[in-house]
Amino acid sequence: MVTFEQALDTISQLPPEQQEMLIEIIKNRLIETRRQEIAQDAKVAIAAFHQGQLSHQSVAEVITELRTILLESE
Repeated sequence: MVTFEQALDTISQLPPEQQEMLIEIIKNRLIETRRQEIAQDAKVAIAAFHQGQLSHQSVAEVITELRTILLESE
């Protein structure tokens, strides 16, 4: 297996244009991975809602709950 340091050394040997291409490829892969995670989370949440594990909330209730969570994490 290649170490992180070895990967960096290999990348530094590439021409700048290829390094930039590699950056874009990695960014796009990370974005796609995150999209898949969000989609999976949504499927789980929808299934939980349909099974009655989640309740209806108004927008105001959701905003209040999010603010509380954000304040607690500071």
